[in-house]
Amino acid sequence: MYYFAYGFYLNKKIMLESCPESKPMVRDSLPNYKLIITGWSRLWRGGMVSIRSFRGEKVPGVVYEISDRDLNRLDKYRGYPRDYNRLNVTVFDEDGESIKAVTYIKTGQSEEAQPSREYLAIIQQGYRDWVIV
Repeated sequence: MYYFAYGFYLNKKIMLESCPESKPMVRDSLPNYKLIITGWSRLWRGGMVSIRSFRGEKVPGVVYEISDRDLNRLDKYRGYPRDYNRLNVTVFDEDGESIKAVTYIKTGQSEEAQPSREYLAIIQQGYRDWVIV
């Protein structure tokens, strides 16, 4: 099974700790969505990353091959189905090749919010890990 990671789970260290059986594959992007920070996390003291449908935009990310156990772990970490829903998506690599994957989208998205510095630093490290500009 393939998982499209964006934002928080771009961070290779976080992904390996969360999903030890995962295998990084390739950088991809999800068309017609945009990255947002929304809601509030008591743990991170700020908004959490999600995606929102938005024509003409694209969300950069990466695809991991994951096991069923890793999917269950992601469900738990994401608070599925209470906080995040699973979404089947088609993402595209730099050559235009498509991959069907699962990703997560925040339920009941509220107003956009500011992330904490610590949370944002994890996301920024993920962009550096994958050399995503």
